[in-house]
Amino acid sequence: MSVTTLDPHTALIVVDLQKGIAGLPAVHPIAAVTAKAAELASAFRQRGLPVVLVNAGGRAPGRTEQSQASMPLPDDWMDLLPELDPQPQDHRVTKYTWGAFLGTGLESRLKSAGVTQIVLAGVATSMGVESTAREAYALGFNVTLAIDAMTDLSEAAHINSVSRIFPRLGETGTTQEIVALLDSHSV
Repeated sequence: MSVTTLDPHTALIVVDLQKGIAGLPAVHPIAAVTAKAAELASAFRQRGLPVVLVNAGGRAPGRTEQSQASMPLPDDWMDLLPELDPQPQDHRVTKYTWGAFLGTGLESRLKSAGVTQIVLAGVATSMGVESTAREAYALGFNVTLAIDAMTDLSEAAHINSVSRIFPRLGETGTTQEIVALLDSHSV
């Protein structure tokens, strides 16, 4: 289903568009993804709607079959990409799991602000974005996914999330479609 509406109290959540992750090889050019996320952030800010900028500060402990490097990270690894033009009123979340809700206080912050819907953008489609979408859906938020404002390290994983997972969690649309809904006074 394509994006059809935005609730009056919708927030934008931008996941992991940070220096340490932006340098990884992605399916879509990170500059284009960041530009779309920045366009969404600007549109939300202009309408006084919340913008949440999420960065990854590490990962949850635990064993995995896939090797995970434990090298020290560069000092600027967690820094948000400057193209997002972070503003003082933006809410910032540092996460240590794939999703932005677990252990961060994000749910209570959004619900206390009356937010009923979130729009998601960022990287990686099949990890940080999908995990945040799954958590938001489970917490009762309406979910919209800006599919041209996200990318992944794997094309197959990106396609799977966009075509199979996201339609079960919410509505998908492009940045242009989402901004048009903002413009149509449906929020």
